[in-house]
Amino acid sequence: MGSNPAIRFLAICLAGLLGAAAADAQGTGGAIEVDLELVLAVDVSGSMDDEEHAVQRAGYVAAIAHPDFVRAIRTGAYQRVVLTYVEWAGSTLQAVVMPWRLIEGEASARAFAADLAARPITNIRGTSISGALVYSTALFDGNGYNGLRKVIDVSGDGPNRSGIAVDLARDLAVGRGIVINGLPIMIRPSRSFVSLDRYYTDCVIGGPGAFVLPVKKPEEVAEAIRRKLILDIAARPGSAVTPVQATEPVDCQIGERIRRQQDDF
Repeated sequence: MGSNPAIRFLAICLAGLLGAAAADAQGTGGAIEVDLELVLAVDVSGSMDDEEHAVQRAGYVAAIAHPDFVRAIRTGAYQRVVLTYVEWAGSTLQAVVMPWRLIEGEASARAFAADLAARPITNIRGTSISGALVYSTALFDGNGYNGLRKVIDVSGDGPNRSGIAVDLARDLAVGRGIVINGLPIMIRPSRSFVSLDRYYTDCVIGGPGAFVLPVKKPEEVAEAIRRKLILDIAARPGSAVTPVQATEPVDCQIGERIRRQQDDF
């Protein structure tokens, strides 16, 4: 396969699909039943500055420790969810900061938040939403849990710039029954690309009840993340949260086109 990242990603996707089929054939075994399996896929690319990185991390810490998040968990059938926190940047640059952990009350939520707060924030180059989606999709395989819903929450401040096409990565995840929700960070929008919420709506999110919750000011981050996590839990199977509607289709290859134009100079 050489060093072509697109080919490597497709191989990973196919392997994941085969693994999922094998798991379905074997049943859930001793997996722990939960209301939600949730991957928090967080952008730490170089396009975000230190302030944005810190505000974003603090927002997740505050949201997970917040009483409203715990109350939302208690409304579920099993009254427990499982989380993992992933930081991502380029097409082959992803890292699990917090492995899968069961959250079933105030103590476990606060412990997760405290451990997350203590971890250093990665700062790496590149922006590959598709890489984050492929990586996150594979994390559900053999994680020891069986959720009523599987969700990837992806945050970011720009369009996909490398790896496979973002809509292909989205469709592969949705085809496995995974919902993708988006948190576009629009605090310092790029001059070459300002409609990030529309891009996320058309190209990134997918699955029943998928939604976009844009953030435009630093002071909105913590509240937006808390609302997003509660919506993740509250959106039961078969329910729907209406996403942002774009007036015209967005070019899902716009990030790659901008990168190529910049490389020409």
